[in-house]
Amino acid sequence: MPRLITLSLMLLWASAPVPSQIARPLHFAILGDRTGETQAGVYEKVLRAATSGQPAFVVTAGDTIQGLQDATAEAEWQQWEQLVQPFRRFALYLVPGNHDIWSDASESLFRKHSGRPLHYSFDAGPVHVTVLDNSRTEELPAAELEFLEQDLQAHAAQPVKFVISHRPSWILHVLTRNTDFPLHRLARKYGVQYVVAGHVHQMLHFSLEGVEYVSMVSAGGHLRASGRYEDGWFFGYADVAVDGRTVSVRIHEMNGRVTALSAWGPAGLVPFVPEK
Repeated sequence: MPRLITLSLMLLWASAPVPSQIARPLHFAILGDRTGETQAGVYEKVLRAATSGQPAFVVTAGDTIQGLQDATAEAEWQQWEQLVQPFRRFALYLVPGNHDIWSDASESLFRKHSGRPLHYSFDAGPVHVTVLDNSRTEELPAAELEFLEQDLQAHAAQPVKFVISHRPSWILHVLTRNTDFPLHRLARKYGVQYVVAGHVHQMLHFSLEGVEYVSMVSAGGHLRASGRYEDGWFFGYADVAVDGRTVSVRIHEMNGRVTALSAWGPAGLVPFVPEK
């Protein structure tokens, strides 16, 4: 039975692209890490909330299984597939995280169970999403940057562009306001508006020369440091609405609070910005 579930999910997610005719505005959801000392039941709650608005698709920021052990990885992927089976009508795009890929065997399992290659891209209405793989390195490898440039060149006409990877390899650069690192140069050159990552489990937001860098809130991985909402430590997801070239990103917390992305900064919730 698990093998049948695997095959059916792969066929559904790999063969059914996001519809080209999408009502405006286009809505989609971004989820952070499920794992990294997984908190029981949280991911299911987040996924249920994120799909309640019938998004065109859902994209994760990596770490779908706890992983790190070849002997147990297959069983963990099967468990995840059973968990998401009620949501399989939604197009689901996984980003490879360090808990998903750590060896050649785990790489094969990611390809098998996600139905995706390690890096890829897709279009949905006016949106182009590029998924990059930095699961086994803190920085983006040269091959990933080469793929990114070729992909952005090929989809230059798309008005809204997101780049998503697991590790926020850009975080020190944007914190120090460095505008001369390869990812940022490509983002500026090809009009990428949003660069998104997981891994940290903390809601942070940085703006640099018109590019919005986002560290995603946890979707089930444990909360570190203070655990305070104001510091960006909570469970939730991002809802993105795109109407032509206009993009609105709202951050949903599982206890009901909803904020605009602009309410968040490099140190968490920006003081004196009212919640939306």
